[in-house]
Amino acid sequence: MRVLFTSVPLAGHFLPLVPLAWAFRAAGHDVLVASTEELLPAALRSGLPAVACVPAGRFHEHLAEVVMSEPGRQRSAHGRAFGALAADGREGMGDLLRRWRPDLVVSERAEFAGALAAAERGVPSVRYHWSVSDEYELNRAAAEVLGGDLTNLPDPVAVLDPWPIGLRLPQARQHLGIRHVPHHGDTAIPSWVFERGERPRICLTFGTVLPRFGGDSASRLIVALLESLSRLDVELVVAADDELVATWPPLPVTYAGRMPLGAVLPTCAVAIHHGGQGTALTAMLAGCPQLVLPQVDDQFDNARAVAGSGAGLALAPDEATPDLVVKACGELLRIAGYRTAAVSLAASAAALPAPAEVVTLLAEGRTDRR
Repeated sequence: MRVLFTSVPLAGHFLPLVPLAWAFRAAGHDVLVASTEELLPAALRSGLPAVACVPAGRFHEHLAEVVMSEPGRQRSAHGRAFGALAADGREGMGDLLRRWRPDLVVSERAEFAGALAAAERGVPSVRYHWSVSDEYELNRAAAEVLGGDLTNLPDPVAVLDPWPIGLRLPQARQHLGIRHVPHHGDTAIPSWVFERGERPRICLTFGTVLPRFGGDSASRLIVALLESLSRLDVELVVAADDELVATWPPLPVTYAGRMPLGAVLPTCAVAIHHGGQGTALTAMLAGCPQLVLPQVDDQFDNARAVAGSGAGLALAPDEATPDLVVKACGELLRIAGYRTAAVSLAASAAALPAPAEVVTLLAEGRTDRR
């Protein structure tokens, strides 16, 4: 079987697809990744064959506008940005399907050109549903750009969902579960991650999109939080692009730079992050209590889900002052119930079907496993 994976050019959207793509390859299927030229390096570093068939256009300009816009308008702005990318990429994606002739198209939920091209050629499709949030508003905004074709798409043969059923919204509880497997490309694992330090370890990260498109305000927030957290008797590590870290003043941290969160978080007492899908699920699988500081769109839904599970706390942007973040971290470190809930949630996340099992279920047409 030939399986085409499609993603917008954002690492947080593409990386969760990599373990599933490799599971297909390990089962003997042909796999190809399709996106823009900008995603090619990340795709190739994952070891997967990849092709650029979608022009990037003004996508990243749109993305910067999303990050800087009012929270209530971000989801629609996101949808329009993804819709514009798909509109520019429909022709190239359709041409790729005509030439490569996949038997199945797997698209993360913000990538619409692949699903549209699959529908036009009668190829079955699968949607990877990142985030707890529903799809209605994002899809409606994308449809404003793409027209009625998006609303008339046939149902995918499966919607894959890496969130434990108890954290999903009601309309997502029938999705086909898939275990989140952290993938960090070619990031090396530092030796200190294999054991806990003498003091509780706290990991802070705001992902890749916010620091890149949030301007100086994102860096100022991170630096201010780190300076305040240093008042606690803890060990601090920061996951951020090396280029960003080089612009910061000296900070009281053990390590700052690119790091594989899947290896780092199991020895952390608290993970502080923005509520991105990959970070939240990686912390969840590690059984690590979370302090979520959402900034954009679906991150607010992810934050509510984590806090509602009892495995962490969430602070809105106007609440995420350095003093309140320190106070919340102190609570997570002091109250054992958060760790207990986090360990229980980790068991629920790990109980979802592994990517290899999902490949078998899809190949056999058995998509009713939750």
